Amino acid sequence: MNRKYGLGKGLGALIPEESLEEANSSPMKISINLIKANDEQPRTYFDEEKIQILADSIVEHGIIQPLILRKEGDIYIIIAGERRWRAAKVAGLKEVPAVVMDVDDKELLEISLIENIQREDLNPVEEALAYKRLLEEFKLTQEELSKRVGKSRSAVTNCMRLLNLDQRVLQYLKEDVITEGHGRALVVIKDGDIQLNFAKEIIDKGLSVREVEKRINTFNKPLKEKLVKKDDTYCLDIKNRLENYFSTRVSVLNNNNKGKIEIEYYSGEDLDRILELLRINQ
Repeated sequence: MNRKYGLGKGLGALIPEESLEEANSSPMKISINLIKANDEQPRTYFDEEKIQILADSIVEHGIIQPLILRKEGDIYIIIAGERRWRAAKVAGLKEVPAVVMDVDDKELLEISLIENIQREDLNPVEEALAYKRLLEEFKLTQEELSKRVGKSRSAVTNCMRLLNLDQRVLQYLKEDVITEGHGRALVVIKDGDIQLNFAKEIIDKGLSVREVEKRINTFNKPLKEKLVKKDDTYCLDIKNRLENYFSTRVSVLNNNNKGKIEIEYYSGEDLDRILELLRINQ
């Protein structure tokens, strides 16, 4: 029986048309020893248990979707499919089905980044770093990026906010011992040591995201009361409206009808987005 292969979610929109014609041709068998991981691969953490589960599936059913490779001399660089390649090695396969495409370095990196994001193959930290790289290296706007990855601009911005977490907390996120929701709750705390203490409590007590948010609100309550008086509903309303408009955190500091408004941003591109909303031309 001839197995029908497909490129998978999103790849058709990313790959140049001439390369797409190559990819739609019948896959070939490539020696697993001639294949090399992409050094620019955004995914850096691979769960060994999940790789073993995939390897068991490959033994039972084979590789359903071929790898996508680029030829470099006598070897092949993975554009998409590193998990399948790793699992195939664990399963003891000597060859894997693959399609070989002719793409340049920039196309290779962009396809690898966006393909991983669209497949949701990345942990939240890797996804945030991939967004940052696409914005900075490919000069995409927030709007262009959200369209390319098929996610809302606010989802991209919220994900990138995670990069403001302490590195020790980011490691917990990478290892999936706390969730992205936990990370979003913790990012409002500026002190890295306090973030870490909350993260350890999440792990030790199995706290839900809602429980963490309640604890953080209690922890921050004295500070909030200093920044905005409890009965100052006007300032609270302004703060909420600004946060909804800018899709980011806003602080309103009011003292006897004087004060300041602080709007947070998380990258150069995020700042440009806010300036566009403010209609400030640079």
